[in-house]
Amino acid sequence: MRAVFVDANDSLAAVTEKLIRPNDPKVVVNRNASVTSEQLPDVLDGAEIAIIDHTHLPVEIAAQCRGLKHVVFLGTGARSYMNPEALAERGIAVHIIKGYGDTAVAECAIALMWSAAKGFARMDREMRAGNWLRSNGIELTGKTIGLIGFGGIAAEAARIAAGSGMKVLAWNRTPKTHSGVEFVSLEKLLAESHVVSLHLLLNDDTKNFLSAERIAVMRPGVILINTARGAVVDEGAMIEALRSGHIGHAGLDVFVTEPLPADHVLTTLPNVTLSAHSAFRTPEASDNLINAALDHCRRIVTTGH
Repeated sequence: MRAVFVDANDSLAAVTEKLIRPNDPKVVVNRNASVTSEQLPDVLDGAEIAIIDHTHLPVEIAAQCRGLKHVVFLGTGARSYMNPEALAERGIAVHIIKGYGDTAVAECAIALMWSAAKGFARMDREMRAGNWLRSNGIELTGKTIGLIGFGGIAAEAARIAAGSGMKVLAWNRTPKTHSGVEFVSLEKLLAESHVVSLHLLLNDDTKNFLSAERIAVMRPGVILINTARGAVVDEGAMIEALRSGHIGHAGLDVFVTEPLPADHVLTTLPNVTLSAHSAFRTPEASDNLINAALDHCRRIVTTGH
């Protein structure tokens, strides 16, 4: 049984080649991060396992990939790139990887929060342009952070925020408990939190989850952090709230359209800090990610599923 990493960038290719063991299943690393969907049948060349980082796999293309039985997606957001249920109907199982970057993403969310609170990004832009802009910051000690969705990333964010002297509220779709975290209704969280950080998977139920109506409930001047997926927020409603100041600042690592177009309105708003969907990009997270992908391949070869 053979696996092909179809769209490895140089960094992940190097990590993969470093972590492959002598007795592992054969893994071919395709060092072409810009491979197209239409090229996948040729790139896979009959391989049973496709390791995919970011390339779209439409069902009609999968049907042309002879021998393909398993897709190992590098992350949790496979639905943004393929339809797992439709692929399953064709006998192709989609495997995702959870938890590999919990600490990395949580640290990014907290870093965006601090940057938003202190205005670092705007001051940096202005100083580079020759303007001595001094802005008033916000002290976060004693403030409340609300975490929407509570998995491994949110648990790490809660740990860091609590260590910074913040009160931590959380809401989750299913009941949970966690030391030092108060689980409350969504309405209470939105109304009381000085910082709201999103940690939801994107699916049909969570698309536009943070709607105009829910944004209106948020505390005026709130800091909004999104390291989840761009589409969990109604982007238009968020932009209007940023313009009015109802959302005081947004720290965004994810967007509805990626890469973010150069002329996108978010690039023109002074109260937005932008990050290029890079929350998970640390050497530690990359090692965790590729090790987990290789473990999937090892299990598939050993057990057949």
